[in-house]
Amino acid sequence: MSGKLSWSHYSELLTVSDDLARAFYEKQSIKENWSFRELKKQIGTALFQRLALSKDKKSVLTLANKGQEIATPEDTIKDPYIFEFYEFPKNRIIRERTLERKLIDNLQKFLLELGQGFSFVARQKKITIDNEHYYIDLIFYHRILKCYVLIDLKSSKVKHKDIGQMNLYLNYYKDEENVKDDNEPIGIIIAADKNEFLVKYATGGLSNKIFVSKYQLYLPDKKLLENKVKEILND
Repeated sequence: MSGKLSWSHYSELLTVSDDLARAFYEKQSIKENWSFRELKKQIGTALFQRLALSKDKKSVLTLANKGQEIATPEDTIKDPYIFEFYEFPKNRIIRERTLERKLIDNLQKFLLELGQGFSFVARQKKITIDNEHYYIDLIFYHRILKCYVLIDLKSSKVKHKDIGQMNLYLNYYKDEENVKDDNEPIGIIIAADKNEFLVKYATGGLSNKIFVSKYQLYLPDKKLLENKVKEILND
């Protein structure tokens, strides 16, 4: 056992039955200096399984043995993002501005969900192109990747025009906001729902890095996620 974690951390780790998941949470707790409460939240929201679902068998094993390593924009993405701290009644329609405000009100928890390296920069950032104003929902800077991260929130199913709009934002940021040592910005559209084929065809051929993920306001079915990860490992 590492002396970098408390007995409370290890007591919580012992509640994780899967060896790979437990190893991941231990490594990640040390890497990111998670408090006991933060560790408990990440276990509760099945962080390991959510990260593992986008990887192949070799990458899942690496994730368990080394924790999350951020080297590319893809390494920062989750699908879905879990905003269970929102505490909103089920089956109620949520407006995008309301969701944005709630995330900012719970910024510390939102940063924990986004993951390692994110620093908050601005909300409703105004940019002007050809005398027309546009507003980017949330701006972050990623300290490890050394790039801006633009986030657009959608309370409904993502549409192809949303991806086109994000592409516009990224092109603007490359030309007008980036400085010498900045890498190209990345865009994340976090929506209530998405169609995988639409996302594939709408982002295909774009030079900018645009990712589309879903959000959930309630904890995922951990058993279902665990079974999906087992399928990857058994391939």
